[in-house]
This record gives sequence, structure tokens and C-alpha cells, in this order.
Amino acid sequence: MDYLKKYKSFLYSYYLSSGVRITAGVVLPAVIFSYFDMLSQGVAISLGAMCVSGTDNPGPIHHRRNGMLICLLFLVAVATLTSLAAAYPVFLGILITVFCFVFSMIGVYGSRAISIGVSALLIMVLQIGHPSQGKEVIIQAAYILLGGLWYTGLSLLLHKFAPYRLAQQALGECIAATANYIRIRAQFYDESADFDKASRHMIEQQVIVHQEQELVRELLFKSRYIVKESTNTGRTLLMLFRSLIDLFEKIMTTYHDDYKELHKLFEGTEIMSRYRQLILQLAAELDDISIAVKSGRRSRETTALADAIKETRRYYVELRNKKRNPETLESFITLRNILSNIEDIANRIHALHLYTSYQQKVTTTTEPGDYEKFVNRQDFSLKVLTDNLSLQSNFFRHSLRVSLATLAGYIISLSLQVGHNYWILLTIIVILKPNYSLTKKRNFERLFGTIAGALAGLIILYFIKDRTALFMIMLVLALGTYSLLRTNYMLSVIFMTPYVLLIFQLLYDTPIKNVLTDRLIDTGIGSAIAFIANLLLVPLWEHEQISTLIATSIEKNTAWFKTVATAFMGKQVPPTEYRVSRKEAFVALGNLSDAFTRMLSEPKWQQKNINLIHQFVVYNHLLTSHIATLSHFGQQFATMNATKDFIPVINYIESELCAAKAIINKEETLTETARPPHWQQIDKRVTTLMINRQKELQQGLTDTDTRKLLLPVKSVTDEFRIIHDVATDIKKAGLQLVERGEIR
Repeated sequence: MDYLKKYKSFLYSYYLSSGVRITAGVVLPAVIFSYFDMLSQGVAISLGAMCVSGTDNPGPIHHRRNGMLICLLFLVAVATLTSLAAAYPVFLGILITVFCFVFSMIGVYGSRAISIGVSALLIMVLQIGHPSQGKEVIIQAAYILLGGLWYTGLSLLLHKFAPYRLAQQALGECIAATANYIRIRAQFYDESADFDKASRHMIEQQVIVHQEQELVRELLFKSRYIVKESTNTGRTLLMLFRSLIDLFEKIMTTYHDDYKELHKLFEGTEIMSRYRQLILQLAAELDDISIAVKSGRRSRETTALADAIKETRRYYVELRNKKRNPETLESFITLRNILSNIEDIANRIHALHLYTSYQQKVTTTTEPGDYEKFVNRQDFSLKVLTDNLSLQSNFFRHSLRVSLATLAGYIISLSLQVGHNYWILLTIIVILKPNYSLTKKRNFERLFGTIAGALAGLIILYFIKDRTALFMIMLVLALGTYSLLRTNYMLSVIFMTPYVLLIFQLLYDTPIKNVLTDRLIDTGIGSAIAFIANLLLVPLWEHEQISTLIATSIEKNTAWFKTVATAFMGKQVPPTEYRVSRKEAFVALGNLSDAFTRMLSEPKWQQKNINLIHQFVVYNHLLTSHIATLSHFGQQFATMNATKDFIPVINYIESELCAAKAIINKEETLTETARPPHWQQIDKRVTTLMINRQKELQQGLTDTDTRKLLLPVKSVTDEFRIIHDVATDIKKAGLQLVERGEIR
């Protein structure tokens, strides 16, 4: 994506709009109350608004409303208890430990609960730094409550004016992530590219795509006013998302696993570079659609892509007529499949362009109840919490880690003569995350961002003395802090540090040297404590839990394969059943890929059997891609390929995958492994067509019935064989993992 498109994409993004909303919600109370010489009261109200804003994550509006109101109750209780305990260091230490454990444990109830817990701990830390006394405790809590109610009302009011805005922005981000995924896949058509590096980037981007898809599902399928499809806008958004998921399936298809061989076969021609340019144009079209969806405007479609495809097909035909012979026949079939898929994707992108006008007549056949199958409902029962009260639970370990590390930080802060020592606790709380890799990344970003931001703050305060100018700069820094907090944490901290420095300069006229020194020292101490805690306090390494994700990915891919293979047995699969199985396979693959990426960031001595686990990830990606390819062929050629000859192949593949899952889970297989399929009859059909086609080419015959039949028959047979081989490889890798004793 070029810089202009990146600017437009951010301008219309949820991140900027939420940044504007939070900045207004936090700054306005302090500004208004300061006008009436009530600055301290205004700051307390702003504090409540800031803490509640942390829970205002993207999601259905009733989830956001409930989350903010529950957060408010916790904020008032925590602020009151912390202020009452502030005069008693021992009691306060106990309270800090308990609060850190409890509010970290509620993360078992989902990401919004995690945000509520962090906000509660944030108000606790800030109250430690500025405790109230006597009746001021209740008054301070009331102001915090007022600030939270103010922000909640502001957020709900803005949603009332633009109820579809957040869904459009999230869908636009999902489209942009899909465009980036296509852009990465284009690298495989660049002969000079590092294919291993491109594969790693593709796996990482696929995780991002799945995360964006899950967010859009939450927004669309859990929002009653959208699911009811009572408006054309709601129906269009649902159709846009459904079309995007179908499009992503087509993007995941693969027709050749060895791109080096393909480059070698067509060395000296332009065909691979032309394909690469077409794929990049597909990504550019999706970028335009992404910006249009986020802005609520119609995208502008040109004929450039269609013209480029037409020209590439002309070049392909000329190349085929020039170099086609019995030896290169299979390679040209591969090239033809790739080009046909590019054309199919282009047609789907054209449909997305049309939907952005919101003028297309959209009708859907999905019942409102069917949408429930695509989303997971959070269980809020007490049993969920009690089931996680053991060292087998990652949340329990994380809660212990946070509470013990924060207690250590509190004890150290009491012994050091450093101002604003509550920043030590704040640093620990915001850095520590449930897994090692994210904590490591957050630690670096916090430390580097604080240093860089401190330098920026010094420069600002050195050259600018006018308080009005400093206030305007503070607003810009606040906007940057809140806009980038969820998308680029390091940059957000770089904005946040001078933002904090300016607050102290403008509100309290504190010497900048003192504030800056305290900020750097406290952040450094908190960062060191978080690093040690992350490494030594009941860590849970990825190799200890990744086998479960491998087994789940195999299970979901098996279920999706069954639905796809059904078409080749002459049976129909309900569309909803197919889409649910596809969604679950994609999500399971995304979770596995994400865990493997985290594993790569862990210490080397904890990356046990990393190469073998990498094989599992690659095999599961291959399996998903080739099932998607088989599905693509099934939609076109299932009728002419419906034969009983594939039944033994299908049964054997299912048997091998089920056996692989049982091996990973250390279970006994309940059924005997199916006999290896006899490929003779299947291969005979393909071989006969190949021989006849080669004879036709030798005779100069081009457009024949054999040619028309060869493509679908050979393509489908090849996909079944590849899936068969991948399933066997997955089972072998599982046995190797068991032999090394790494299955837990």
C-alpha cells in the first residue's frame, strides 16, 4: 500500500476515531472544570473517563455498554478501598497483591474482562500515587463515577448517530489485512525472493487476517440490529463479509508447492512476473475497497485490472502455443489454473466494488439463528473461574506472576527515595501479559518508547514556552497516544511520555527534570522486575501447550475436508454447514500459527523440537490450502468427477488424520486404520487422458474434448493425492513427536 493510501486508511480507521473520542472524553472535563477554578475535580472526572475508555474495545454495542458499566463499579470500589488503605503500608501491600490476582484472573471471561481488570488496576495505582483522606475518599470516588458515566454516555451517543460506523471500520481493516496477505503471496512469483522468509510472513499475516475476521464476526453476528437484516446497510455489510471470506478461501488455494521449480521451468519468460503484477493489482484493488468501506463511500473501479488480466491471458496463450509439448503439458495446466484463479478473484473483487455503493439489491438466505453458529458465546459461570484455579491454567499462572511482581515492585518503591514511585507498579502491570513473547515485546516497546518520548518531551519544553501552544501540543500527543494504543504500542508510548510531561508542566508546574528523572528510573525498575518475573515466575512455555492446538487444527481440517469431499460422492452439503466447518478450520490454523510465532520469540532452550513443530505448522497450512483448492475445483467440476473411485481415498485420508489427532492427544484409535487406497483405477483415468492429449498435440490438435476433460479430472485427482500425502506426513510427524517424548 502506498503512503497516500496508508494515510487515508488511518484517517478513516477505528483507531483514529476512537482516539478522537477518548481524547475528547478525557480532556474536556478537565478543561471545562478548570474554567470554573475546579481543576482538581476536573482531573478526577477525567481520570474516571480515561479508565473506562480502556474497556471500550470494538464489539457489539450492548457488550461495550455492559463492559463500561461493570468497569465503573469496580473503579469506584477499588478507588475507595485503595485510598482507605493508603495510610497503612502493610495493609496496602496485601490489598495490591489481592487486587492484582483477582483482576488478572477475571481474564478467563474474555478480552473485555481483561480490559476491565487492567482499568481497575490502573485506578488502584493512580490512587496510590494521589490518595484521598477522610470524606475526600467518597468525593473522589464520586468524581471518578461521574467521569466514567460521562464517557459511557458519550460513547453510546456517538454510536447512536452512526450505528454501522464501527462495523464498517472493522470490515475495512479486515479487507486491508486480506490485501496484505495477497501482497505477501505475490512474493512467491518473484524469482529473487526469499521463499522461506515469505512463508513465515504469510503465516504471520494469516494470523492477523483471522483475528480481524473474528472481530467482524463479533460485530456483525452478535449485533441484533444487523443480524435481523432490517436495513439495506446491514444486509450489505453481511454480504460484504460473506463475500470476503469466500474470497479469502480462493486466495488460500495453491496449485504448486515448489515455486523454485516453476521459476526454473519458465526461466526466460515473463509469465511469472506478469502473474506477480496481477496479484499486486488485486491487492491494490482491495486497498481501495478497504478505504471505501471504512469511509462509507463508494469505491472507484477502473478497467486497469481487467485489461491487465486480458493481456496476461493473451501472453499465456502465445507462450503455451509456442512451448507446449508432451513434457511441458502438466506445467501449463498449473499456469492455467493459477490464471483462472486470479480471474475468479478479480470477479469477486468486482462484486465487492459494487457492494460499496450500498445500492445493490441484497437478499440473503441465512436465517438469523444460523449466525449463532459462527460465533462463540462467553460462559460467565463461576465454574469457569474455579476450573482455572490451578497451575495447569495459564490465567492462574499469569495472575500469580502479576501479583507477586507487583508486590515486589511495591516493596522496592517503599525503599527507594524516588518521586512518583507508583509508576513502577504501573509499568509492571501494563507490561506483564499471559505469554512470554508478548511480555518480552511489550517490555522492549515500553522501555524504548519511554526513552524516545522523554527526548521528544525535552525538545518540546526547551523550545516552546507559551502555555497555549503547549496545551495544543498536549492535545495532539493525547490523540496520538489513544489512537495508536491498540495498533502500535511503541509509537503510542513515544507520544504518551511527552504527553505526561506536559500534563505535569501545565497542571502542577513541576520541574521537568524531576518528572523526567522519575519517569525514566521508575520505568527502568518496573521493566527489570517484569523481565525477571516473565522469565522465572511460573512461566508457561508454548511447547507445553502447542500439542493441543496441533490436534485441534487437525480435527477442524478433517471436518472441513469431509464437507468438501462430500461433493465428490454425489451428495449436497448445506451452505451453512460448509461455511461453519471452513471457519473453524481457519480459526484453528490461525491459533496454531500464532502459538508457533510466539514460540520463536521464546528463549532458545525452551524451543524444544522447533523444527518438528514447524513441520506441523507447514503441513497444516498445506492441508488447509489444498482443501481450499479441492473445494474450488469441487464447485466447478464435482459433477463430472463424482465417482466411487474416490471413496477409498477419502476414507483413508480421514482415517490418517483421525489417527494423527489420536497420536497427538495420546489416545487409542477406536477404529482400524483404513486400507491404503488403490490408485490404479483413478490414475488409469488420468493417464489415459494424458496419453490421448499428448497424441493430439503431436498431431497438432489443440481444442478437443480430451483437453476440456483433462483439466478438471487431473486437477481434482492431483489435489486428492496431495492431501493424501500431507495426511500421511502429519501422522508420521506425530509419531516422531511421541518418540521424542514431547507430547504432554
